[in-house]
Amino acid sequence: MNAQNYWKETHTPLYSFIFTLPLFLIYEIGVFAISTSDLPLLRNGADALMRQILENFGFFGVYGFSGTFLIGFMVAFLRQKKKLMSTSIQGEYLITMLFESIGWAIILTMTMIWFPILLMNGKDGRLFQQIVLAIGAGIYEEFVFRVVLISGLATILGFIFQWGEVWKKVGAILLAAVVFSGFHFMGAYGDSPTINLFFIRIVAGIVLGGIYVLRGFGVAAYTHTIYDLFVLVKYTTSI
Repeated sequence: MNAQNYWKETHTPLYSFIFTLPLFLIYEIGVFAISTSDLPLLRNGADALMRQILENFGFFGVYGFSGTFLIGFMVAFLRQKKKLMSTSIQGEYLITMLFESIGWAIILTMTMIWFPILLMNGKDGRLFQQIVLAIGAGIYEEFVFRVVLISGLATILGFIFQWGEVWKKVGAILLAAVVFSGFHFMGAYGDSPTINLFFIRIVAGIVLGGIYVLRGFGVAAYTHTIYDLFVLVKYTTSI
């Protein structure tokens, strides 16, 4: 496997969408398997937010975001269609991306272990629901707070301050991390606001933002999911 080609190819939107498609399907199937009364509590916050926004624009909320994700997949496919005529999808790249994501998740865990509170709150005892929620966090939080927010903020910062590529991305990562942290305190099911937890989540947001900028949405989504599953295993094996 050519390392240079791997780093370049796997950073593309097409590889990201193909790589995250299993997570997306598992999450949606898991949501349908959960009782209707549990859905408001157990849908990932970013997922619920985007569905609510889509409802306001006339989309059917439960399926609108799922459809948007699949449309994004098709757009990524069509944008790289010409390239695919000469270059097929490399299965070994996808497998390597999985192991790379595990490595990043270990780094994130080692970073967060210095703090007394972990990123994912495992206080709810329903294991299946928590697994589904962890997968949803990986997909939808990374899509909203990394793909949408970092990309948008970088464009705005570059336009206003005329910053170069590096500095506008650094600024976008920091601002997106603050929004990411604050988001977890919003709504009826948000965490109780504390300064410590706010800054801890900012650190996590910076790490995940850096991974997104360096390696793309797919690796960032799996890193987030695997990290949350690490925390869930720690929680379930310690009670």
